[in-house]
Amino acid sequence: MTAPALAPAERRILLRLLRLALGGPLSVRPGTGALVCLEGAAGVLKDVPAAVLRRAVADGLLRRDGTALSASEGTATYLRRALAEPQEEAFAEQHRDTTDAVLVEDGIRHAVRRNLAESPLSALSRLKDREGRPWLSEEAFAAGERLAADFERGGLQPRITATWEPRLSSRVPGAAPAAVILGDAALGARMRVTAAIEALGPELSGVALDICCFMKGLETVERERQWPARSAKLMLRTALLALARHYAPPPPVTRRRHAWGSEGYRPEIG
Repeated sequence: MTAPALAPAERRILLRLLRLALGGPLSVRPGTGALVCLEGAAGVLKDVPAAVLRRAVADGLLRRDGTALSASEGTATYLRRALAEPQEEAFAEQHRDTTDAVLVEDGIRHAVRRNLAESPLSALSRLKDREGRPWLSEEAFAAGERLAADFERGGLQPRITATWEPRLSSRVPGAAPAAVILGDAALGARMRVTAAIEALGPELSGVALDICCFMKGLETVERERQWPARSAKLMLRTALLALARHYAPPPPVTRRRHAWGSEGYRPEIG
């Protein structure tokens, strides 16, 4: 899913951080709480939120060199664009394919803007079959989006960047373990993901998780699983159709009971 935009104050810190990184490698020292201190040849930057630092590394604006940080190839370009354009979304919009949509959550409709290029599932939702009909039904696509949303809410997405928060601040002696302090919303999301995986079974759950949750491309899934070409797309559609039935099971079919008898038959009443 697309990362939320930084707050104006965080964006200003990010720009100062990038300017400092262009002057040479930076060393990271723990600060107070979730804040860190950066020191480089061009100066010192204190009270930097660890979340901003992780965001810069995840977006490729900074590169890790062992225990230090350094500017990447795109740092100077990003900084020039950000300083020339006051609207921070201007550069990001060049790489998006957005559309207006309505999100229904707990019976409440929300107007949102979706980035159609943010996941392989979004690209598949725009495919057409030979008769011009959507290759992926709305129910199947909604099921995949729901699985991805629960996966994200449950905090199941693995962390791909190092944490810059001090280790001692993340766990206080005598505090409850992470599983205990996990919020009710996250626990509920994890339970829904587990139920969905069990409903799909081992044959279909893997491809649904890889593409909907881990954002892997079809070719990547086929290469990792040693599947024939173009088979992942068919397996994914089968999985999403099964997932849609799990989320919205069809009504049970009731069969009428018939009593057969010859002409003039009357049941005996005792």
